[in-house]
Amino acid sequence: MPAPEPPAHSPNCPPPVAHPTTPSVVLPPHATDSHCHVFGPHARFPFAPDRTYTPVDVPRERLRALHDHLGLERALVVQSVCHGSDHAAMLDAVTTSGGRYRGVAVVTPRTDPAEVAEWDAAGVCGARLNFLPHLGGVPPTGTIEAVVGLIEPYGWHLSVHVAGTGITEHAAAVRSLSERLPVVIDHMARVDLAQGLDGPDVASLLRLLDSGRVWVKLSGADRLSGGPVPSPAAVGLARRLATHAPERVVWGTDFPHPNLDGAAPDDGVLLDTLDVVAPEPVLRQQLLVDNPAALFGWA
Repeated sequence: MPAPEPPAHSPNCPPPVAHPTTPSVVLPPHATDSHCHVFGPHARFPFAPDRTYTPVDVPRERLRALHDHLGLERALVVQSVCHGSDHAAMLDAVTTSGGRYRGVAVVTPRTDPAEVAEWDAAGVCGARLNFLPHLGGVPPTGTIEAVVGLIEPYGWHLSVHVAGTGITEHAAAVRSLSERLPVVIDHMARVDLAQGLDGPDVASLLRLLDSGRVWVKLSGADRLSGGPVPSPAAVGLARRLATHAPERVVWGTDFPHPNLDGAAPDDGVLLDTLDVVAPEPVLRQQLLVDNPAALFGWA
């Protein structure tokens, strides 16, 4: 007899650290978390039936508590695939924040243009495309064109999520898209750090930054490290990107660190890596305040 299926909301992802350490790094006013999520609560904001993972509930109250603890005044809340096309949880976090949060949607060719207009008015400023197999795979060219057509009139950015050799494989497409709207590469392109900081995929990312219309999020260091504590190599990559293109880098927690194989990292520890990534006050101001304000539309 087959085992009974777990409840529809039974989590299969590790929870975030309950009590992150207090960071020692000093943040400038209006410091911004440029990549984070909210999940549920599932009783109010159900997860999508066809989701590829089930997180624990991390409602907007917990996200705000983390930001208050870390000293982050602004944040970009990215729609999670576990909520599918239902953006209610993300929009709730954005619209109740008093302008503190903005959002990134998951737009498809089936998205109603009127809905995009409503999201824009609510504070959404970007759309995300996933190129990873477990998140739907490489979008067809027609899908990408349809998404760009829906968001281009609003001046949104396009967030691109690749991994491994993806940044090299899709470099031409990213460059072409960046001629129409700003393109932001998530999580330092999740390159394979075994290739070193002079490897071909890091070189591809640096060339795209040199184009002047491509940005990169210095987030997901734990994902590149293969463990909850960011490795020196991951922090070194973030430092290299920050110094290579200081006007086109932003930083994010990736809280609550969805879809990890192991334990979630301590967000206080992650924040303290900024003492290596951006120890200079001018660079830290660009990374945490000026760049996200320009890219995501905070005055």
